[in-house]
Amino acid sequence: MVLKLYAGGTRASGGSGIVAMVLAEKNIPFEVVLVDMAKGEHKSAEFLAMHPFGQVPVIDDDGFILYESRAICRYLAEKYSGQGTPLYPADLKRRALVEQGASVEFANFHPQVLKVATEAFEKPRRGLSVDEALLAEAVSGLSTMLDVYEIILGKQKFLAGDEFTLCDLFHLTYAPQGAGAGLDIMTSKGPNVARWWNELISRPTWVKLWEEGIKSTVN
Repeated sequence: MVLKLYAGGTRASGGSGIVAMVLAEKNIPFEVVLVDMAKGEHKSAEFLAMHPFGQVPVIDDDGFILYESRAICRYLAEKYSGQGTPLYPADLKRRALVEQGASVEFANFHPQVLKVATEAFEKPRRGLSVDEALLAEAVSGLSTMLDVYEIILGKQKFLAGDEFTLCDLFHLTYAPQGAGAGLDIMTSKGPNVARWWNELISRPTWVKLWEEGIKSTVN
């Protein structure tokens, strides 16, 4: 059975975007199942049986149901460790550094970039007014947080060392939309962050996802 990815759309963003990125990096065939959020399909009894909070993404891997994007990414990277890009080291200390970077992303980066995304991308997309004060506060918070990234990335190529891993990939949820909204924070903050960020968004797998959206890789 081909793995199924339940997503709310085909845009390479949010949790579905990073799951699709792992699938691409690991060369895992998959089928996209679109969940019509506008029609409330994510709140149907059938979908809630898979994800009790009624959110996307969800995967169905031959009957094994898993939700929460970062958990899905870890599972896929572990299960398919022998193919594609090595995203999740087997060595205990190296993996601990990946988890350290992942914790930093989830506790520090993600909350700030989510605030920026809500005001700068999601509200305009839904026809709502942007709260400029909240947006400015969010941008300032993200900028301050990236000051620390500038120091870390001045000592190593990626967040967990000199290899691209899951903790770098997790940053691709919402931040790539910034440049399109006139908020080029990631490449204007400092040379080390800019170098790291440009490496992330220029990876062939991400470029293809960004240009084509999330697409099934099986007929």
